[in-house]
Amino acid sequence: MAKKYDAGVKEYRDAYWTPDYVPLDTDLLACFKISPQEGVPQNEAAAAVAAESSTGTWSTVWSELLTDMEYYKGRAYRIEPVPGDDTCFYAFIAYPIDLFEEGSVVNVLTSLVGNVFGFKAIRALRLEDIRFPFAYIKTCQGPPSGIQVERDKLNKYGRPLLGATIKPKLGLSAKNYGRAVYECLRGGLDLTKDDENINSQPFMRWQNRFEFVAEAVRKAQAETGEIKGHYLNVTAATPEDMYERAEFAKELGQPIIMHDFLTGGFTANTGLAKWCRKNGMLLHIHRAMHAVIDRNPHHGIHFRVLAKCLRLSGGDHLHTGTVVGKLEGDRASTLGFVDQLRESFVPEDRSRGIFFDQDWGSMPGVFAVASGGTHVWHMPALIEIFGDDSILQFGGGTQGHPWGNAAGAAANRIALEACVKARNEGRDLERESRDILEAAARTSPELAIAMETWKEIVFEFDTVDKLDG
Repeated sequence: MAKKYDAGVKEYRDAYWTPDYVPLDTDLLACFKISPQEGVPQNEAAAAVAAESSTGTWSTVWSELLTDMEYYKGRAYRIEPVPGDDTCFYAFIAYPIDLFEEGSVVNVLTSLVGNVFGFKAIRALRLEDIRFPFAYIKTCQGPPSGIQVERDKLNKYGRPLLGATIKPKLGLSAKNYGRAVYECLRGGLDLTKDDENINSQPFMRWQNRFEFVAEAVRKAQAETGEIKGHYLNVTAATPEDMYERAEFAKELGQPIIMHDFLTGGFTANTGLAKWCRKNGMLLHIHRAMHAVIDRNPHHGIHFRVLAKCLRLSGGDHLHTGTVVGKLEGDRASTLGFVDQLRESFVPEDRSRGIFFDQDWGSMPGVFAVASGGTHVWHMPALIEIFGDDSILQFGGGTQGHPWGNAAGAAANRIALEACVKARNEGRDLERESRDILEAAARTSPELAIAMETWKEIVFEFDTVDKLDG
């Protein structure tokens, strides 16, 4: 027997289910994956989601007569089956642009993923994609600098940037932390970073870390003749603390700061991005907490949506996973949201999980950061997957080198340059990866030792969040 579902769901059908509606260029479009409760027809479930995420409530109210509901309501205009999964379906919903405050990612998400995710008539709900209308894109500032400006500031061209997260991520004193930074940078890395959970703990207060890191960066630059940087994490308990840390990083002459955009929140992130643009600072974004939101294939928000929202909110780098490392990441899906970070126009492509054309106009691009469980054997695949406009970060894959951080950094730099050279010569990096790396290792004992150390280390597990079909 079919289960009884919420009163009011049937009433949504006529008001918010509009299969003859043709979306406007100014509409914000969303694709939801809906798993309805037993007995709830698909069109009624889709209409309920459109209503609850826009103008609807569980009952007809007299104040509806005081406005033009036909103008402001969200409209469920299309339903599609989910390939290979008959427990759910795709619902496409159009929202008038006037429902959202200009330049506020916070307001968009509050509407689209607000109370509706707890609606009883829905067993599970996932926001798969958003098409932001061009008119809305132009109200957002986007990245403080963007890819090209950052390359000009750092004087690094023609290859991915090379980085590392300092390990152990917690427990080092500020002086020893600075020493680890210096060894990595003098060995050949472009950038090093705080990990996501380094803020201002008793073992290393933020002021001390910033000072010792700044000294390490200056010393490495003087020795190598290259511009270096370290992502100083300014994420804090309050916005006031965050800005104090950002100002101090600027006073120390550092080029880049870092923010945890999900745990810190989009309001804090957009404000910090505006500060960075005003003050000429680069902004690295970590995605801590993302998998809590995006990993369940039936409930939550897909990371492609979070990536789009970050580009609008502001950030010059964003972690994207590696495909080949220790973190979850389907290759085709990852390439889909990497495109959303960097390209000016991204066409609909279901093979990459992209449900809508997205026009980014002249908004600067964001560096895709490949980080998590990678080492020198992954270098050819990482360059093939992510291309030049990326940052390849090796934490344990630098500092786990038997000869220390500088040797690990040298191994990574030699592997990177060998792979870029081979690619530029027209060689197939992934097919010829072993030959390319072994040839480079013949003149680099640091690379040879790194290859021997990590030759057996792989992360081969089933991908949980796969593309549908």
